[in-house]
Amino acid sequence: MKYYIGIDLGGTNIKAGVVSEDFKILAKASCKTNLPRPAEAICKDMAKVALDAVEKAHLTLDDIESVGIGTPGTANSETGVIEYSNNLGFLDFHVVELMRTFIDKPCYVENDANAAAYGEFVAGAARGANNAVCITLGTGVGGGIIINGKIYSGSNFAGAEIGHTVIDPNGPQCTCGRHGCFEVFSSATGLVRMTKEAMTEDHGSVMWRMNEEDGKVSARTAFNAMREGDRAGKEVVDKYIKYLACGITNTINIFQPDILCIGGGVCNEGDPLLLPLRELVAKEVYTKNSEKNTEIVIAELGNDAGIIGAAFLGLNSSVNA
Repeated sequence: MKYYIGIDLGGTNIKAGVVSEDFKILAKASCKTNLPRPAEAICKDMAKVALDAVEKAHLTLDDIESVGIGTPGTANSETGVIEYSNNLGFLDFHVVELMRTFIDKPCYVENDANAAAYGEFVAGAARGANNAVCITLGTGVGGGIIINGKIYSGSNFAGAEIGHTVIDPNGPQCTCGRHGCFEVFSSATGLVRMTKEAMTEDHGSVMWRMNEEDGKVSARTAFNAMREGDRAGKEVVDKYIKYLACGITNTINIFQPDILCIGGGVCNEGDPLLLPLRELVAKEVYTKNSEKNTEIVIAELGNDAGIIGAAFLGLNSSVNA
């Protein structure tokens, strides 16, 4: 049996896991990222967390084949350099070179959304596909694209920014500077914003009661209100799914993947989200009369997708690390 280390570097936590060749996580470890601080200190903690996971798995480094790192930002998988990450404060950080001073094993780096998509491709909802797109509905809208079994990241390693395609040029401003991005409407953040806007227009909505009970408005508020028969809640959900269907239809029209999987906490809503979404996309997609259409599914691996995908980056790479 072969074993691999996958590291999921986030703005809040550093997570690592030891993954077997049959895509099972044997053990995990984590620590706080504690930003802001030097990239070298973060890399040292990534190595420590990885070694902790190896120890928890009752293995040694001799059992490990390679290390993979999923990171926010633009990661050059050929040079092993994180060229830019605004969330982490990295600029031209030679992460692979430094990691190998701590763990002398082949090492690979990739954008975190791409790594998560690769995890779903090798072991999750997109397994068995040749071409797949994975979209994560979180604080933003993350994207990962697999073409002919390989991660597609563009000529400058900054591809798959599906969240920053515009679906309403007159919409709210996005953090990227554009107006009406897919991310503005279809992220969990966008859903919360639309929920708050609806509440200000309807003070009789049960969403006000839910806000008091929960202490906040969340991405669940409108869906929960809809289930109680609240008109304003249903209007928010319908609006959210309409925008989500628009962005997904655009993505399908461009890539025509075998599978498009969506992940993130919003997807925990299940059929109340998925069924009307599929119906809208089926009406709007260009290939509506095709014998083979993209299958829209919910991601399966959850928070483990990044670890599993990072662990197997060596399979995706043509670089001798």
